[in-house]
Amino acid sequence: MSASVEDNAPDLTAKVAAAWREFTTALAAVLPRLPEGSDLALILDPTSSGTGNAIYDVSFSVDADRLVRADATSNATLPENAQLNRVAVGQLVALGWQPPGVLDGSGERFGLHVPADDAGQLATVVARTMRDVYGAPHPAFLTYDFQGPDDDADVDLSLTPARPLPSARVTIEQEPLAVVAAPAQSGPLADMVATVVAALLHTTPSHLSIDDAGEISVRSGSAMVFIKPSEAPPVVDVYSPLLTDVAGNERLWRELSELTRRLPIGRLYFSDSTIWASVPVYGRDFQPRHLMLAVESMTRLADDLDDRLQEKFGGRRFFDPKPLPSGATDEDDTPPMGLYL
Repeated sequence: MSASVEDNAPDLTAKVAAAWREFTTALAAVLPRLPEGSDLALILDPTSSGTGNAIYDVSFSVDADRLVRADATSNATLPENAQLNRVAVGQLVALGWQPPGVLDGSGERFGLHVPADDAGQLATVVARTMRDVYGAPHPAFLTYDFQGPDDDADVDLSLTPARPLPSARVTIEQEPLAVVAAPAQSGPLADMVATVVAALLHTTPSHLSIDDAGEISVRSGSAMVFIKPSEAPPVVDVYSPLLTDVAGNERLWRELSELTRRLPIGRLYFSDSTIWASVPVYGRDFQPRHLMLAVESMTRLADDLDDRLQEKFGGRRFFDPKPLPSGATDEDDTPPMGLYL
């Protein structure tokens, strides 16, 4: 059997597209419900996306006429090494954003004002802005912060798979296992897995990003991790894309086979131009600690192997910027379109 064929291999492109659709739907539902005087900020997490001191965000507010006012990061607030090039600025304008200063209140940021009834259109624009312009590889890499008009404001909002901004940043690999509440050792495996993952993320199972197949997607450090519980056979597959856009060949398959042989647990495989890592957890007599350790192991695998494999076989990490359109470069020959853009 060819080493390049992996039965039931995940379709990464479809999974990511589904996550963005879920996020866009959630945002479209939240925006019309924002009370007057409230503020919602959507931020590409710099600690996991590798943007350092460059903050890419979109903010929303609602006025008395139920007009949703959105503003987005421009070069005026970005460090020199993270400036938006001509292609990125053109994408923002094409999406409908007005240049800084054009709309009332936008200041040094791009602006877009729409009636609350058109929130679905705005949600689509914002999702494409975060994904295609600011480079968010998956909505799980987005955080959000809501401030009500007063301390008594009670607005229940969820932008799954994005994560509410915690008061103290905690990633899965940093979370002490002892403080994670263990679920009951009975019931459907999917429910027990969701309880453990929710505890790790300091949220509730209802706020997790769970697709139609029951798979949970989470951000762990700078890695994208998928968690798939299955009742038949009872197993939980914890897996992650190490590199995408890789060309398969016999040398690659031999390398992955040799690395898998040396791993104490888990496996590496190639499917659909992507190198995957997988660590299974037994579902029979399910132990929460085993799932937590599998996620931690997955994060370490990604950190240890992605650079080495990329050097040998090319491709890009899941969280690396996507290539610019044909003919564009990071160092555009055309001068920047003004610092205000």
